[in-house]
Amino acid sequence: MLLLYRELHGLPQQELADLLGYSRTYISRMETGSRPVTDIATLRHIADRLGLPLHCVGIIDDADGDRQLMIQLAESVLSLAEIGRQAGRAATAVGELWPLVARLEARVADGYADVDILRLLARARISLGVSLGHVLPEERTATAARWTGKGLALARRLDDPGLYAHALRHHGNELRKAKLLGSALNRLGQARGMARTLLERAEAAILLARAAGAAGQATLFDHATEQAHRLLGEAEPTALFSAFTLHEVRLRGLMATGRAGEAVELLGSAPRPRLTTSPQWQIIATITAGEVLLPWRPGCG
Repeated sequence: MLLLYRELHGLPQQELADLLGYSRTYISRMETGSRPVTDIATLRHIADRLGLPLHCVGIIDDADGDRQLMIQLAESVLSLAEIGRQAGRAATAVGELWPLVARLEARVADGYADVDILRLLARARISLGVSLGHVLPEERTATAARWTGKGLALARRLDDPGLYAHALRHHGNELRKAKLLGSALNRLGQARGMARTLLERAEAAILLARAAGAAGQATLFDHATEQAHRLLGEAEPTALFSAFTLHEVRLRGLMATGRAGEAVELLGSAPRPRLTTSPQWQIIATITAGEVLLPWRPGCG
């Protein structure tokens, strides 16, 4: 908490030490964890001098009794929004996420910016951006990328590698939709490099392949799709990562990199959608298949 406070306010250790009335060495030991603080008087002193709610230093504050309710509400809204978006109801997800983001940002503005609330705010901004990316017209997809970017900026400050990698994946994908392909490839490349689990690596690889195909970068596209294919038997399928979604990404990328003949041959091995395959992915796959076949129809050139 002290590290985050210093970062947010641009304070060196000595200035924080002066503010609290402690030595710089004592502050350093608290920040590294070699001198844990457990007595209530010291914790109250720190909260009072820094102007923080008591729960930020681990003391239950009766005046902030709605904090836990806020956290539970936010978790529920985020889960329901994800389910709704995957079921093809992105507009409903947006309607639920707007008020949540507003409430969390108001809470932070009022000084209740503990790590749990900031983490929820980062996730809510990302989820809102992704949902907007499903409902906004193509010329306004930069708005969705701005929201995921705001979530990414907050995740970067929270020292949470999992959340940061999650933000990179989604922000990179929204940048791709906004045709900001160089930035998209940069973010998705970082996400793949930071992946800690097979699923994180698989989802980053398939999104990177999608962006590389859109950018016409055949070598990067091939490398990312090969990596995703290798992970098919290892990572649990999700709405984003499966044989079905990878097949669509490969078709689209082959067309974008000038290999329409290979795309036509690949059509014959299309896998069936799974229970985890969202309706929008099935629609996207159908449109992609049509785009692959159209140039090969008689009279179409």
